[in-house]
Amino acid sequence: MFRKLEVADRFDPKRELVVYEGDCLELLEQIPNGVLQLVVTSPPYNIGKEYEKRLDLNHYVEQQARVIAECVRALAPRGSICWQVGNYVDKGAIYPLDSLLYPVFRSLGLKMRNRIIWHFEHGLHCSNRFSGRYETIIWFTKSDRYTFNLDPVRVPQKYPGKKHFKGPRKGQYSSNPLGKNPGDIWVIPNVKSNHVEKTVHPCQFPVELIERLVLAMTNPGDWVFDPFLGVGTSVIAAIRHGRRGAGAEINRKYVDIALERIRQEVNGTLRTRPMDRPVYDPKAAGNSLTVSPWKKDTTDNVVQLRLVEQEPRRYRVK
Repeated sequence: MFRKLEVADRFDPKRELVVYEGDCLELLEQIPNGVLQLVVTSPPYNIGKEYEKRLDLNHYVEQQARVIAECVRALAPRGSICWQVGNYVDKGAIYPLDSLLYPVFRSLGLKMRNRIIWHFEHGLHCSNRFSGRYETIIWFTKSDRYTFNLDPVRVPQKYPGKKHFKGPRKGQYSSNPLGKNPGDIWVIPNVKSNHVEKTVHPCQFPVELIERLVLAMTNPGDWVFDPFLGVGTSVIAAIRHGRRGAGAEINRKYVDIALERIRQEVNGTLRTRPMDRPVYDPKAAGNSLTVSPWKKDTTDNVVQLRLVEQEPRRYRVK
């Protein structure tokens, strides 16, 4: 759509790309009312990562509220806000950030359309609770008249050959030939060490996650804004589909990585995981690591992990 893409360091409605090094509130001051069609971000979770300063939880919510309020001001009447968050953890107790932030969005007059569960298979292993394997995307709109394009994000039907068995359409195919609604549980691999998109950022989200939001909630030429840009994923997803992208990032190291990734995207050399690629199934792929090294029980032919026998000091039967 755009003949030439150049990255601006300040917001200009006539430009296509903006990467601002600094506080997002400073960039938001440059954005007029009602300009942004989609605000999508994964803010710091206040858990002490290298790019954040751990705050009192109430102070953290107040800080987020200031940013959210400015995003709502700059949001177009038919626009959407997607806030992707996980949990704040304090002394082993978790606090779901989507629940804590929901009142902030409601107080600003926004309406929730979905609470999307992003499920992934890999992450830290817990010993005193079940390991966390999902985060949430809370989607709000500014009005009841909002942009939503379902067809570009449909996924393959489970039963494409299914037909109506009665009524006036008996014998006709019952499924949409373009695919089905992806629903509100999205199984998308997270960006870990062996992911093709991995950079030094510890909490990078995959391009395909944002692509689905961009395609569904914007049209070509619309502005997509990320107040916590990180290594540029939201802007990359935007320009890939002919949208305009803007974001702010305070960490110079991440700004440099974002600019390089954007340059690669513009040149067509950025490696990302395709949206339509199925999730890797190690057993179906014949991965040798799926074969248990433990003994096979000869009575019921079931593989058992004889951990008590192998490491009696660590695993004890009470």
